[in-house]
Amino acid sequence: MRIDLFITCLNDALFPRTGEATVRLLERLGHTVHFNPEQTCCGQMHANSGYRREALPLVRRFVRTFRDADVIVAPSGSCVATVRDLYPRLAEWSGDSELLDAVHALSGRVFELSEFLVHRLGLEDVGAYYPHRVTYHPTCHSLRILRVGDAPLRLLRSVRGLALVELPQADQCCGFGGTFAVKNADTSTAMLADKLQHVMATRAEACAAADNSCLMHIGGGLGRLRSGTRVVHLAEILASTEHEVYA
Repeated sequence: MRIDLFITCLNDALFPRTGEATVRLLERLGHTVHFNPEQTCCGQMHANSGYRREALPLVRRFVRTFRDADVIVAPSGSCVATVRDLYPRLAEWSGDSELLDAVHALSGRVFELSEFLVHRLGLEDVGAYYPHRVTYHPTCHSLRILRVGDAPLRLLRSVRGLALVELPQADQCCGFGGTFAVKNADTSTAMLADKLQHVMATRAEACAAADNSCLMHIGGGLGRLRSGTRVVHLAEILASTEHEVYA
């Protein structure tokens, strides 16, 4: 299968290893991965901050960039949620019926990595090996908007050598929320403190998630506390094998 990779601007700028891991994983599973260099930001921050007019050119660019793709996969639940949940509302607000039709035609072909592997391909064991004690934080967009369910956990349970530890109150937000962490810093910090307490209670070596935005927030807190617990994207765990430990 040919898969078009939507890597997201955060991963491109700050976490390139996640994109590399996603490609390595999908190619190991026998797929051809295509990267269109015309892609850019999905416009999530603009739309979430109320700048609908500024977000629209990014919606149009995404549609133009991926119009001919059969399947689009991204290692980010928040960006996929933007395309599937916010794009139709933005297109409808714009009054552009052609854009709305194009968004509806495209949004059903955009998948977050774990839901693509489990719900589309029917996979749980992807041949990964990661000999570490890991806990998993389910990000808000993947949990509440995409409703990927336990797909990430099913993948992690099938990773050889990995000891998966349940995260207390896992469904609680980490407090990042994009611009929420900037506009509501005190509230965000309080939410992060609760999340860090739960992560450290697991005594995990690593905290995994399917969104680097949340991992950036959690990882910063863990680092400031000198907890010894690192953060790792789900894709990097799944890309690791006995011969090539990626993360």
